[in-house]
Formats: sequence, structure tokens, C-alpha cells
Amino acid sequence: MPQNPELHLSSLREKQREAGGKKRIEAQHKRGKLTARERILRLFDPGSFVELFAFVEHSEHQFGLDKQKVLGDGVITGFGKIDGRQVYCYAQDFTVLGGSMSETNARKIVQIMKLAQQNGVPIIGLNDSGGARIHEGVGRLGGYADIFYQNVQVSGVVPQLSLILGPCAGGAVYSPAITDFIFMVDGISHMFITGPDVVKTVTSEEVSFEELGGSKTHAIHSGVADRRFASEQAAFQGVRQWLSYMPSNNKELAPRSQNPDAATDPQIKETLARAQEKLATVVPADPQQSYDMVDVVTAVMDPETFWTVKPEFAPQLMTGFARLAGRVVGVVANNPNHMAGVLDINASIKGARFVRFCDAFQIPLITFVDVPGFLPGTDQEQGGIIRHGAKLLYAYCEATVPKLTVIIRKAYGGAYDVMSSKHIGSDLNLAWPCAEIAVMGAEGACNIIFKKQIAAAKDPVKERQKMVNEYVQTFANPYQAAKKGYIDAVIFPGETRKYLVQGLEATASKRLALPRRKHGNIPL
Repeated sequence: MPQNPELHLSSLREKQREAGGKKRIEAQHKRGKLTARERILRLFDPGSFVELFAFVEHSEHQFGLDKQKVLGDGVITGFGKIDGRQVYCYAQDFTVLGGSMSETNARKIVQIMKLAQQNGVPIIGLNDSGGARIHEGVGRLGGYADIFYQNVQVSGVVPQLSLILGPCAGGAVYSPAITDFIFMVDGISHMFITGPDVVKTVTSEEVSFEELGGSKTHAIHSGVADRRFASEQAAFQGVRQWLSYMPSNNKELAPRSQNPDAATDPQIKETLARAQEKLATVVPADPQQSYDMVDVVTAVMDPETFWTVKPEFAPQLMTGFARLAGRVVGVVANNPNHMAGVLDINASIKGARFVRFCDAFQIPLITFVDVPGFLPGTDQEQGGIIRHGAKLLYAYCEATVPKLTVIIRKAYGGAYDVMSSKHIGSDLNLAWPCAEIAVMGAEGACNIIFKKQIAAAKDPVKERQKMVNEYVQTFANPYQAAKKGYIDAVIFPGETRKYLVQGLEATASKRLALPRRKHGNIPL
């Protein structure tokens, strides 16, 4: 035992704070990045973080590693509170051997995930690593696999968030990919399987780290990132926002806030009233004109609570969290402002993953529909739109949480069925008076049904228009579907919030007796 135990402990803690040394800390700051400890201090409530396994060291001796032992071995693990909510966390420390993954620090990460699962608490990973510690050989490969396995065990039990705050390359990307959400920061976050050098060697293509796997690439094109932020501090604020919508685990409900409908503040009441009035004019009279579905969603939900997921990827289908009468809900909505709100491969995958997350964590789903169908074209067919579109259909069919649907305008063809229709288990289906529920648009239908009649007419153009007008009057409305019981109510736009609030209350205790099986086989 040391002669002065307390002095010895103080010395060890000082070494922990310095991590890889002052020079490497300075180098981290020059890259525009915070250190792992600085990140934890800024993310967690002051004084709440408790570090675990702080004195762990690696046990390797080859290649000079015995001289590079650092307490904690390059990853900080522990638990604490974020806005008063308990959270488990691990943070890779780039100042210690580039944050490289070792067998030892992999065990730390696995253990902290097990504790999160055991205690029913969300787990957040701060990723900043140069990759595997190649000095260790197969040990580090096993460490990655151990983490992947634990990610899967935790999936659907507690929410998992990966915050990419530096490089995340090679096999390391698959742990974040398994987690529920990925956040990235512009300029410092990079995710890729193979680096630019490998890409150039194989394809002769010149590509930068940013093009290959920067935050913009993954937020807009690949859909890997759920949100991107301008700075680390903004990302930490995003984590707090995300956490406010999350239940701690799959057996608890998400935190409920005050119902603004019950507020006595006249300003809140006026805000709600104006929002409902706005709904009457948001959809253009011309069905070919676009509008922004964001205006509909924000007017219906509690003020300033709609928070989007993957806003830049496949924007024709919006996904996100909001509150309705204080309850957290998941929102899925076609947006005619982008590609007319059509469903394509990316939109289908995006929607399916979001629906399955909400179902796993008991978050009710509210779907706003304005969809002209699935995107036609050779690229979509060859890319597997049948298989990918089926993912969204499967996800809605599988979901057992309360499902409420509002058809705003178009609901054509198979897309009508897929977008949480009554036929696939939706609990409450509403439609605005301007809703068009049909196999296809009026002009396309008339060109098929009345082809001979139009061709034989003296004035084919006039005859076609006549047939289109008659078709619209007969079929392009919500009443045919309502007569068959596929629509529960046709409502005025200003009544949408009231109906959804009442529907949410009526389905709050929903329970389904499902067939006994291990699991279904979603068309992956």
C-alpha cells in the first residue's frame, strides 16, 4: 500500500484528467474537438456523472504497448443525469492511442451497456476513435463483435444513441449502425467502411473524407445520420431534446408534459386557436399545387414540440417526435412540398425504421397522408421498391401501439393501404373533406376506363374533361371510403387536433393478443 493513500489517489485522478497527455489534448483542441472528459462535463448535469472502471489498464506488452498504459485505457464509462434523467454513457478518448479499440476497453463498453439494460436506462455512446488497436490482433476483433452482440441484446429494451464526434471507421461503424439513432457534427464527424486511399486504389476515384463519410453525406444521401449539428455544443443540446421524448425503457411510457389545452394562460389559448384556424387554408384548392405538411403537423401538435428525425434524407416523408396534449407521439407524414409526397425506396426504409422504433418503445403513431403513390421508374424497380416498400407496410402491420391516421388530400393506390390505413390495423382513421381516396388520379383513371369513349367523341379533349369531372365528383372524395367503414369520420381541418386528442385518450390502454411466434420475417 502507498505510504500516503489519499495523496496516491489524488495523483491517479490527476493522471486520469490528463488522459493521453497535455500535448495530445492540445492537438485535440486544434482539431476543433473537445476531449472525452470535456464532453461528459458539458453533456451531463453538473456533478452527476459517476465514472466506472476508471482504473482499468490494457494487459498487452508487445510493440511497446507496456510503456503506453493509461488508466481507463482510452474510454470513459459511467452513469449520470441529463436534465434529471438517468443515463449510462461511454466516451472514447482520442488522446489515448487515438481512441483505438482494445480488448480491454471493449469489455468496459460491453459492461456499461449491460448495466444500462439491467437498470432500464438509455445508453449514449460518444464515438471518437481511429479504429481498432492493430497491435492486439484478434483480441480487438473479438472486442468489436462483443459490442455488436450487446447492441443487439439491448435493442428494443432501452433507447441507444450514438454521437459521432470524430472518426468512426471500418468495423467500428457497425455498433452505431445497430443503435437507434446517430447524431453527427459538421466538420469533425466521419463514418466510412473504407478510407479515401482504399477507394482510390480500387476505383481510381479521388474522394475526400468529407465526401466519403462526412455529416452532410450521411444526413442527406445515405440516411445513416438521423441529425447533424453545427457544433458539439449544439449536438449536446440535441441529445437533451432527443432524451425528452424517450421513455427510459420499453416497459415505461415517455415523459408526459403539461397539456396546453388545459392551460389558463390566454396567450397559449390564442396560439392554439390560431393554429386551428390556419388549418382551413393550408391546403390549396388546386390538387396539383404543393404545400408544406410541416404547417399541418405543427398546427395540430402542441406548440413548438415537433422534432424531426432524418429531416434531410428522403424529405418527402417526414418522421419525428411531437407532443399531443402533453403525450409523446411519433409522427409520420407525406410532404407534398418534396417530390409530391411520393413513396420511394429511401422514404419507405426511413418510415419503416421509425415506425418500428416507436412500436418497440410504446410511442403512439400519428400518420398524416397525402400520397400520390409509389415512385415509378426503372431505377426504383431495379433497386427493389417492391421489397423496400414492403418494409413500411410490414412495420405498420406489425405495430401494436395506438395508430391514428388523418388523410389530408391524396391517398392513391397501394400507398393508401401502406400509410396506416384501417385495413392494416389503424385504430382511428380520419379524412378532411378535400381527401381523395382512389386507385389512382382522376385523369389516369379516366384515360383507362373511358379510353374508347374519349377516342370516339367529336371533341376528345372536352369529353375527357367531362369524364374527369364526373370521376372526381363520384370517387375523388372521402365519402365512398367512409360508407364502407374505412374512414371513421370526415372532419373539418380545424377539428383535427380535437379528434386526435380524443382518439389518443381512447386508445391509451390498447392491448392486442398476438399469435405465438419467435418473430416475423420482415422483408429486409
